[in-house]
Amino acid sequence: MTTIELLRGGEVLASAQGEREAQLLYRGQYALGDELRFRTDDTHVIVQVDQAVKPARVYLPEKAFSYRLPLGGIDPAAYAPGAFTGDLHLCTVRPDEDNSYRNLARNPADQRGGVTCYPHATANVETRDESWFCARNTIDGEHIACGHGPWPFGSWGIGARTDAELTLDFGRTVEVDRMVLYLRADFPHDAYWVSGTVTLDDGAELTFPLEGIDGAQPIDLGGLHRIRTLRLHRLIKCDNPSAFPALRQIEVYGRDAE
Repeated sequence: MTTIELLRGGEVLASAQGEREAQLLYRGQYALGDELRFRTDDTHVIVQVDQAVKPARVYLPEKAFSYRLPLGGIDPAAYAPGAFTGDLHLCTVRPDEDNSYRNLARNPADQRGGVTCYPHATANVETRDESWFCARNTIDGEHIACGHGPWPFGSWGIGARTDAELTLDFGRTVEVDRMVLYLRADFPHDAYWVSGTVTLDDGAELTFPLEGIDGAQPIDLGGLHRIRTLRLHRLIKCDNPSAFPALRQIEVYGRDAE
């Protein structure tokens, strides 16, 4: 059985269920502190947390997860206008049985903090702790990079730190062979990195060049790697007066390990 519940103050405000797929249509306004709770018989599902947020192919090791609605403060600015607002909301969840070669990093439903929904992006620094500069933005599926700040220009901002690191956790073992980075390209406001290093948890490490361009920068990982996590670090800034290099999107290609 698959269920979706809307919780307010720990109490179930609305719910929907189905044998394999559930669709919750809520007529009313969300409130600060509301959360969605998903339960399913499957570990691989496609979930859409709001009609204005793209569907996400995710892995649920506990066959359940809670999604804290991003309301209050500046959090909503990291999402498309209309997301989680108004008085009509639709969220869905269904099984995902496709294990084709794809970008395994993409997860528009990722959030900061502890999660039971993967992939999940974290970092040791996020500029001013602002939602439009947090690590989750790098796996939201958006590639537009010619600006900075609120949606659609969310990015991972490093607060001018030279020791900035981003970690991507897939939540299970996957097989990957290729990575693609999109640097933020709001020039001349932005700087860029001329090189970076990726360390895979199978022990492999690769240093690669980067350019100050608006677009995809593919990185061959040198064969097939069975990993759960990877870490992006040793990011070397260009010789440019700007102190603001940033990452718009990271893609990692492969499939779930058998």
